[in-house]
Amino acid sequence: MQLAFLAPLYERPGPWASVHLDTTWTDESTPSRRQLQVTEACRKLALQGADEATGRAVYEALTTRPHYPGESGRAVFATGGEVVLDPPLAHRPSAASDVSWSALPRVAPLLDLAVQEPVCLVAYIDRTGADLELRSPLGSRAVGQAQGKQWSIHRTTSSHWSASHHRRSVENTWNTWDHNADEIAAAIAANQEDCRADLVVLAGGLRERRAVHNRLPIALRPRVVETDHGGRADGPATRLLDEDVEQSRQDHLNRRAEEELDRFRAAPAATAEGIPALVDAAREHRIAELFIRPEGPDAHHEVWVGIEPEQLAVRRTDLQYLGEPHPSSARADDALLRCAAVTGAEALRVPSQGHDDVPVGGLGALLRQPYDDRGRHPRMARSHG
Repeated sequence: MQLAFLAPLYERPGPWASVHLDTTWTDESTPSRRQLQVTEACRKLALQGADEATGRAVYEALTTRPHYPGESGRAVFATGGEVVLDPPLAHRPSAASDVSWSALPRVAPLLDLAVQEPVCLVAYIDRTGADLELRSPLGSRAVGQAQGKQWSIHRTTSSHWSASHHRRSVENTWNTWDHNADEIAAAIAANQEDCRADLVVLAGGLRERRAVHNRLPIALRPRVVETDHGGRADGPATRLLDEDVEQSRQDHLNRRAEEELDRFRAAPAATAEGIPALVDAAREHRIAELFIRPEGPDAHHEVWVGIEPEQLAVRRTDLQYLGEPHPSSARADDALLRCAAVTGAEALRVPSQGHDDVPVGGLGALLRQPYDDRGRHPRMARSHG
């Protein structure tokens, strides 16, 4: 998961109100139920010590912003009487509301709930062209069209076709389809590059899908899946196609998780596990990718933090040596995610099934070298372009 969208949260010292809210239910009583839900969330914030201005900002954000299509929940992060980040959620929280007032924003749940890659480019194909649609977890939009040549087969005045006329008609038909398949494949490849889609889903007849698939750039083909459901004539809104696209997304995420975990297992010298090792790596900006298994005991282990991301320690007294006279306690997963976000690292949510021992304790990291080729710290190198 790319963490750049979290950057605004780490430009302010806090403390932070963090609210994750389930907004999937809708019926005739929705307005009144929503009001009660938000009121209860703000009451919990006040009981935990949140100031009145911040509680009011959270209340206004949750009661005034419209519900986005495809949204399954809300995550609101506020401090100092202002909402700083308010992303929609692609998946519903496990509880109706998750509320906290803490030194750091409670961002770890976003690994499960927030909008994530992959984005899919869906091509609805027939022999005359294709309609292209870009789908993310929160919706879809048309992004282009490939229109090929039309063709028709005319009968002669005789009730029977001559062999030569039949042969020419068939040849013209296939030549036209070959041309159209080339045009469709070129349009898909161009749109995939422009939109940076992670997956391409081909919907349509088997012969048409195969022909287009075989004409796509070789480097793109591993990202391509085909589906029997939906097609250009059917239009985009088919339940089975939606299920196929979602399954393709999940398969992609699972493959990527397995690939990254294989890298983690294969390079023990370039990894870190356990709170002390991860804290040291985070202070040195050496985390390239953070692995979090939320069910692991280390994820909610207490660590100590200061205002700066590098002010991170296992013991409270250690922060005195890092220049923080008044440290605060925080969850280890949230503290490490702050360090990862401000240094350009990524994060991966490790599924529990089949991975209960990786990483050990539930937290781990792939490491990078502390300095780049030119002897500069990675963070400083980025800040200088």
